[in-house]
Amino acid sequence: MAITDKVWKMADVLRKSGVAFTDYVAQLTYLLFLKMDAEQAEYYEQTPLIPAGCRWQDLLPLDGPELAQKYSACLKQLAECPNIIGVIYYQAANKIAAPANLRRVIEMIDGEQWCTLDEDVKGTVYESILEKNASAEKGAGQYFTPRALIRAIVEVMRPQSSMSIHDPFCGTGGFLLGAYEYIRAQHTEATDLRRLQDQGLSGNDITPLVVSLGSMNMYLHGIGCRPGAELPIRCCDTFARQEERAFDMVLANPPFGTGASTQGSAALALTDDRFFAPTANSQLNAVQHIMAVLKPYGRAAVVVPDNVLFESGAGEQVRRRLLSGFNLHTILRLPTGIFYAQGVQANVLFFDKRPADRQEYHTEAVWVYDYRTDVKHTLVRSPLSREHLQDFVDCYCAAELTARRETYSPQNPNGRWRRFPIEEVLKRPVTNFDFRWLTPQTPTIEGSVDELLDLLADEITTQNRALAELRALLTPSR
Repeated sequence: MAITDKVWKMADVLRKSGVAFTDYVAQLTYLLFLKMDAEQAEYYEQTPLIPAGCRWQDLLPLDGPELAQKYSACLKQLAECPNIIGVIYYQAANKIAAPANLRRVIEMIDGEQWCTLDEDVKGTVYESILEKNASAEKGAGQYFTPRALIRAIVEVMRPQSSMSIHDPFCGTGGFLLGAYEYIRAQHTEATDLRRLQDQGLSGNDITPLVVSLGSMNMYLHGIGCRPGAELPIRCCDTFARQEERAFDMVLANPPFGTGASTQGSAALALTDDRFFAPTANSQLNAVQHIMAVLKPYGRAAVVVPDNVLFESGAGEQVRRRLLSGFNLHTILRLPTGIFYAQGVQANVLFFDKRPADRQEYHTEAVWVYDYRTDVKHTLVRSPLSREHLQDFVDCYCAAELTARRETYSPQNPNGRWRRFPIEEVLKRPVTNFDFRWLTPQTPTIEGSVDELLDLLADEITTQNRALAELRALLTPSR
């Protein structure tokens, strides 16, 4: 898309001048909002959301140090505004040190009429920017779930416009937008979509910059932007926050690891009723939190690393509760090479909450789809696409789970879709969910070699693109 290429042409230039990709995306977000707010007032006669003195027109005539000083002062003032403005500009600061570069970015943005673009185009452009940021900036990928995986998960979860849909670790909002786009495609009434946009979608994230990016992503899709609408994303520590309501559906990919973005209060985890199995494992705490905030008969799809499937102690307690208080009906085993963090081995747990009205287990059987054994994906040379997950979607039988049929059998031992009765699951050591039955046909080392080649190819592509753009900029126009 031409407009995306324009955006990333400047991104490469700024990167060469010392501005990190993530910082550039943040600055682009801040400036785009100013420009679109001005366009809404000019073309549609809407009252500007941006206060006087901080508007796009206030920056246009300026240059040099005066421009940089004015821009910095505007960001500081906007960070203190209420509603979605304050969220988008939360802790905003000018990271474009050279006023000449700031001026060039402003001129580039001013050359486009963003509000005349279709909502889908604006959303797609911004999503592509976030995806490129995830692939280019070390660490940024933890906030970005592969969109092909999101689409497959949302398709089998089948969210509805009447639901409350939540992601307690939402990053840049991929799952929330995936649910919204799925519902919108069902030709839902406009009034139902407005309710969904204004109050049906919600998420949390602990990182201020990511909340800014995610909120802008929501805004460009028409979510949370009308007066009186609820904030779609809040900046908070999910583990330390007691939700005010329960949700019909939770879709989430909690961050892996032990960084600040995954840590809640250790003391809280020992006393809060949500955490019935105290542990320092943030992924297990994430699963416990999601179990707690679901409504009775609410449904969840959660991406988890392998350790959640077999860790003893608190891990076993969590898995037992999933089998007893919930219907854990499906596990999707994912391959490496689909996440921006290299080497991640993950799975998707699908479970429905059940009332505590009986002693026996609500789960009758766990269905497992193995999309890991002998599956090779890399981010550049062989990326995951939605079509790769079509067989899983077909086997899932979202319309009627009782219609499921195994593709595995003694006669077909290579079938990827297998049913494990609850009696068999309960006999497994520490009730582990690490179900394996397929025999790898290729050495596992090939996956790591592929990933290394993928990284090298990606770096070469990035460097060549940056050099080409720089040469174009340095070549005098004829």
